[in-house]
Amino acid sequence: MSLSGGRASERNLESLRWEDDVNTTQGLKMRNIGLKASVLLLGAAALGFSATQASARIVCNQEGDCWHVRSDYDYKPGLHLTIHPDDWRFHGDHYRWREHEGRGYWHGNTWMTF
Repeated sequence: MSLSGGRASERNLESLRWEDDVNTTQGLKMRNIGLKASVLLLGAAALGFSATQASARIVCNQEGDCWHVRSDYDYKPGLHLTIHPDDWRFHGDHYRWREHEGRGYWHGNTWMTF
């Protein structure tokens, strides 16, 4: 009896080992899927961030008023505006930051919207 009981125990033990291997493999597959999803989300966020940064600009008029824009606008050449990259820094007293609402440009002390 102990011999047949021993074989049954060995079969049960072998069955448990196989189930552990299956569970471990499935767990690794699920963890791998989660890791890939995280990498994809981070990549998408990085692309979105870089696309936003690429379109930001600093615009200055001849009077020294400067402001940030979030998109590339087609300003008329007669406005005499200079468009700089977002990381541009001005030096000296000629320039000053001006806040604004919406799309447009500074002319004197007035924000002109389009």
